[in-house]
Amino acid sequence: MKTRLLVMIAGLGLLAAAVPVWGHHAFAAEFDANKPLKLKGTVVKWEVTNPHSWIHMEVKGDDGKAVTWMIEGGSPNNLYRLGFTKESLPPGAEIVVEGYQAKDGSTKGVGKNVTFADGRRLFLGLQSGIDKK
Repeated sequence: MKTRLLVMIAGLGLLAAAVPVWGHHAFAAEFDANKPLKLKGTVVKWEVTNPHSWIHMEVKGDDGKAVTWMIEGGSPNNLYRLGFTKESLPPGAEIVVEGYQAKDGSTKGVGKNVTFADGRRLFLGLQSGIDKK
């Protein structure tokens, strides 16, 4: 009885450990390489979380109305190695993000790089290998 219980607990532990792996996605599963983006706007919030970071930015549409976009970036560890710091994207910072839009056409995308108002440009850690200019 004790052996069976230990085997069940070990099995559940292994299953629980694998759950984060199932949640990870490939570039082509969610984003479209044929929908390039170049968004100019201001940072609303920067979420530095694993497995990917998220830049929430406000972009003015053609009609002048503000639209909030969510841009996926690399993992925090990867971004820090690429030159980002925790203070790199404060709310209100003006940035230009280049990347690719979500396949569903929503205001969501994956970032390739970000250009700051002072001209600095940092790579966002796009993992698809499509374009690393």
